[in-house]
Order: sequence, then C-alpha cells, then structure tokens
Amino acid sequence: MPPMYALFEEAGKFQTGRILSEAESSAQIELESGKRVKVKAANLLLKFEKPSPADLMREAQAMSATIELDLAWEFAPEDEFGFADLAREYFSAQATLTEQTAALFRLFEAPHYFRRAGKGRFKKASAEVIAQALAGIEKKKQIQAQIESWAAELGQGTCPAPIQTQLYKILFKPDKNAPEYKAVVEAARATQTAPLALLQKAGAIHSAYQFHWQRFLFDNFPKGTGFPNLQAPAIADELPLAQVKAYSIDDSHTTEIDDALSVQGLGTGTVTLGIHIAAPALALKPGDAIDQLGRQRLSTVYMPGYKITMLPDEVVQTYTLQEGRDCPAVSLYATFDEATLALQNTETRVERVPIAANLRHDQLDAIVTEAWLNDDSFTHAAGTMEPAMPRTELAFLFRLAQHLKAQREVVRGKPENFNRPDYNFRLVGNDGAEPKGHEQVQISIRQRGAPLDLMVAEAMILANSTWGNWMSELGVPGIYRSQASLLPGVKVRMGTKALPHAGIGVPSYAWSTSPLRRYTDLVNQWQIIACAKHGSTAALAAPFKPKDAELFSIISAFDGAYGAYNAYQNGMERFWTLQYLKQHNITELSATVFKAFPGQPPMARADDLPLVLPVFGGGDLPRGAHVQLRLSEIDDISLDISGHLLHVLEVDAPSSAEEAEMTDDEDDSAAGPIALAMDVNEAPTAEGTAA
Repeated sequence: MPPMYALFEEAGKFQTGRILSEAESSAQIELESGKRVKVKAANLLLKFEKPSPADLMREAQAMSATIELDLAWEFAPEDEFGFADLAREYFSAQATLTEQTAALFRLFEAPHYFRRAGKGRFKKASAEVIAQALAGIEKKKQIQAQIESWAAELGQGTCPAPIQTQLYKILFKPDKNAPEYKAVVEAARATQTAPLALLQKAGAIHSAYQFHWQRFLFDNFPKGTGFPNLQAPAIADELPLAQVKAYSIDDSHTTEIDDALSVQGLGTGTVTLGIHIAAPALALKPGDAIDQLGRQRLSTVYMPGYKITMLPDEVVQTYTLQEGRDCPAVSLYATFDEATLALQNTETRVERVPIAANLRHDQLDAIVTEAWLNDDSFTHAAGTMEPAMPRTELAFLFRLAQHLKAQREVVRGKPENFNRPDYNFRLVGNDGAEPKGHEQVQISIRQRGAPLDLMVAEAMILANSTWGNWMSELGVPGIYRSQASLLPGVKVRMGTKALPHAGIGVPSYAWSTSPLRRYTDLVNQWQIIACAKHGSTAALAAPFKPKDAELFSIISAFDGAYGAYNAYQNGMERFWTLQYLKQHNITELSATVFKAFPGQPPMARADDLPLVLPVFGGGDLPRGAHVQLRLSEIDDISLDISGHLLHVLEVDAPSSAEEAEMTDDEDDSAAGPIALAMDVNEAPTAEGTAA
C-alpha cells in the first residue's frame, strides 16, 4: 500500500509528512527529518499519495506566485470559503492538488485581501479595506525606497537634508521607526562604518564645537535658551539699612554677584563678620512666572567664554549686589573674639546692605598676597592698584579664614589639599557672546586657595553650615548636602535632613549663598527668610513644609541637571584645552601619573594644563611617576587624546598629601568616545504581518 502524506498547519507554518497512524482527533506524522509529531485532526488540511511532499511544496509555491490577487478576490465566494473552493473557482472545477495547495499559500500570505476564518478557511475583505491596505503597502514601498536612497547618498559621502535636520535626534534620542534613523543604520551596515564617523564623512557635522553645543541644547534646552519678556517684581518689604560697608569678591566676568562681606569692630576685641547674600526670595514667590523659569533651569550653566543664566539678565541685575547700591540682602552676622577667633554669636537679618565695591580677584590676586596681608610694612611697587576694601579688614578675613579652615580639618580628620591649580579660560575677542569654536583660547593658571578665594570660601561655608543648623533647630525643612564619610566611593548626597558633611567637616550644609544662580539656594533662602521673620513659628510660615513632595522633586531634578551641566562644562574645558594644544602646536608635554591599574594604561595629569589622558607604552608606571609624553592625534568630536611615553622624568613616591589628593581624584577620567543611542547591530523590526 503506498504511503499516505499530509499537509498541515502548525504555529502559522505549513508542513508535510508521512501519516503513520490516524485517530478521530489526531494523527501521528513523520516529518522528512525523521521527527515524529502529533497533529490535531483540525490542523490537517490535505491528504495525498503523490506527488512527494517536497515536490508538492516546490510546485505549489511556484504556482502561488502566479495567482493574481485582484482576480482571485473577484472569483472568491462572498461567504466564508475554503482554499479548495477558491482553487476550483480560479483554476477549474477539477483543481489539482498542486492548484489547491497554491491557492492555500496565496490566501495565507494576502491578509489584506482575505482574512482567515479558521484552519484553511477564509473570508473576502471589503473593497474599502483592500484599498486602504494597498495604499499602506505602497507607502511602505515608497518609504523603503527613500531609506535606500538616503543610505546610498550617505555611503557616497553626502548627507541628505532630512537627516541633517534630525542629526542629534538620530544619534542621541532616536525614533527607531523613523526612516532617517533607518537610513543611517542601513548605511552604517553597508559601509561597515560607525554611525558618527559615517555622518562626519558625509558632512553632517560642520563644526566640532557646534556638535557639542547643539547636542547639549538638544538634551537640556530643547526649546532654546531664550527667556520670555518678564518684569522683575519689586521687593515690597520695608527693609532697614545696615550700618556696614560690604564688598563682593568675584571674577571680572561675574554678573550674578550674590555674596559680599563686611567687617566691623576691628580693634575693639570683638569683631563681627557680615555675610550678605542677594535676596531674590524677597521678591520672587514659589510658583510665579520667574520662579518657574528657575525651576526649569535649576542652575546657571558655565563654560569657557559663555554661560546660560538660570534667571533672565534683567532679573539678575535687579537683585545682584551691585557696587554703589543699597541692595536687599539676607545677612548672617557672626561675632568672634578678636584675639582667639572663638565664635561668640550669630544673627540673621533681612535688610538693605550698602555695597561699597565689587572686588575682582583676577585683578587683585597678585596684590592681596599672604605677604601683603600678614605684614603691615609690606608694600608693592609704586602705582600698584590698592583694593577698595581696607587692608586691615582683608587681613582679618584671611586670619579668620585660616582659622575656620583649620577647625574644619580637625573634624575632617585630614587636611584639605589645594596643591593642584585652577585654570581660567578666556576666548579672545569673544566678549561673552556665544562661541563659534574657532576662537583663540588663553589658559591661565590660578593656584587654589589664594587668599581672596579662601576668605570667600570659608565665609560661605560658615553661612551654609550655620543656616543649615538653624533651619534644622527650628524644624524648617531645607535642601542639604551631606557625606557620610571620607572613605573612597562615598559620594555627596542631597536630601531634606541636616546630616554631617564629612568632606567639608561641618555638622550640616545647606547651599544658600548663590540664590541668583542655583535653584536649591533660592529654595533655602525662602526658608531662611521665614526663620528670620518668624523664629520659633517659622515651620508654619515657610513655603515648604516638612516632608513636602515638592522638595524631593526639586532635589531629584536639580541632581540630574547639575550633573549634566557640570559634565558639559568639563567637556567644553577639555575641548578648549585640545584647541589650545593645536593652536600652539604642542606635540609633547610632561605629566604625572595619578591612577594606575594592572593591565590598563595608567592615567596621567598634564603638569601645566587641565588635561587628563591615558599613557601608552609605559608598562606599569606607578602613581606619582613624572613622565614626558608624545601626544596622539586629537579627536574633537570624541574629545579623545592619548600620550605615548617618551621617557620617565622621575619616579618619586608621592608625599602623603599628594597621595591623599590622588585618592580624592580617583573619579577623574579622560573624556571617552561619544555614547550613541543607536545600535547598528540591532535586528530589523518586523513590520507586523497580519495574523
């Protein structure tokens, strides 16, 4: 007896095999591979003796392709029908096994003409549905043709305009179904080129600087950096005039002057330090239009030659501590014993403060030196500009700052190290305008811990710590920064609880001294003003209450924004440092290894530039090794640069202070390749055939 074969459907696939046995509800079938399967009777579509299953499948598939769908649709019965019914209508009343199978295959693969109504059974789609489906298919064909055309252009080194327009979205926040994205992926695969390199070669990136700048705006300022036209509200409070002369100390480019200092009582045995903070919180209210701007931006963004302010310039100028004006301020008065510098008392006042002068440390650092401060008889060369703030007051501030720092270091358990310099960037001729990326850059060194820096820094730490403690004592919530310990990896956290800050060496720390450029400080200022006005009942009057969900929302948003802004600032400082190397044809430099791991190139820090880079060819260089490096080619897009060891200048074990500084810098790293949000190896998504 000749073998009997079956055609059946299983999991949306057609298969054939030899029937071994058959019952009422199922059959045992042996596949061509030799595997035996149990098939439900309802899934058996055809039984046949010949041709062979392989021949039937091959011939039916070839014939299926010849069936015209429009004609098949016309011939098909109006009611539900089986595939054999269509075969008899389309081919002949005596449709062969091959013709029936071909009809089955064609029906199955044309869901826009025929919808399935069961195993081997179908129903005609309406003419309207077919028209819509065909239009959709045609559109997909056109889109695919467009994708292929764009991909071809990219492969030939030309960037189509639509891809140019969508550049940053494609690279960093893509819609993976968008044809522009698919074209880049297809071109990258076809040319075996990384997407970023592909787009560079195609001319999509005209300027490395603009690439970084536009990417930053895309991620953080998608609606642009402009402000609506808003009027800064006036301060309604009648404020008393402080009987002091206050002086701010900032860089010449600083416009958001939000802190100033005063000294009273020198020579009396008791000296009062006044720390005066600009008070926008007296005019702005939580939820008003300007507050919403601040809450959106959360901080001023700094970068070489430019900044994006948190608040509109008109608003800043209304509340900034401008010299020659009596400026609204929240003042902390700290009284010290003049001889011992023991803190005797603190008091907070909301008042108007006369700003005698805006001192600029870049103009005065060379004048206000330790020697000049510590020795009354020390004089500079004739014609040297003397600072507007009296020398005696500056000398007291410096002595106090040193004392406060020493006290904090006792709490910290180890000294703070300011051995590494800060670097100032200046773009020649830029004058605060948005940089283009080709400006001549100047980089100057400024030693950390310069006397004027120290005076301001310690005064601000005193204010932030004192006000943080005070809010906590009165039960008024604030935004605090804390650090549990100085152990490696223990990072600074933000929260609403007054917890110790081990890195600074204070029992609590609430940023409050920069309300014109940090939103956390503005929030804390509202709370501090409530403390100053209401004392023990401040918790009831403060805008933000204990466990206020808004505070947690602000903290979360600020953390994210501040991290992104700092990362961009660091990236732009690196960008301009690389430009400096190119502009001055620097191909070699000396550096010191600060991080070394077995099997990885050690990381080194340039001696005279703010540059961190990996060192190749040096084997296992120890931390502290001083080396001469030959620089690699610079990649302005990835901001990559590396050094190749020329020779070791010296290998001295770092001092304990240097070792501590290196440990503190463990997180320092060179900028790496740009992280793209696209994967050229991802599997293409199925277009979703009808089931």
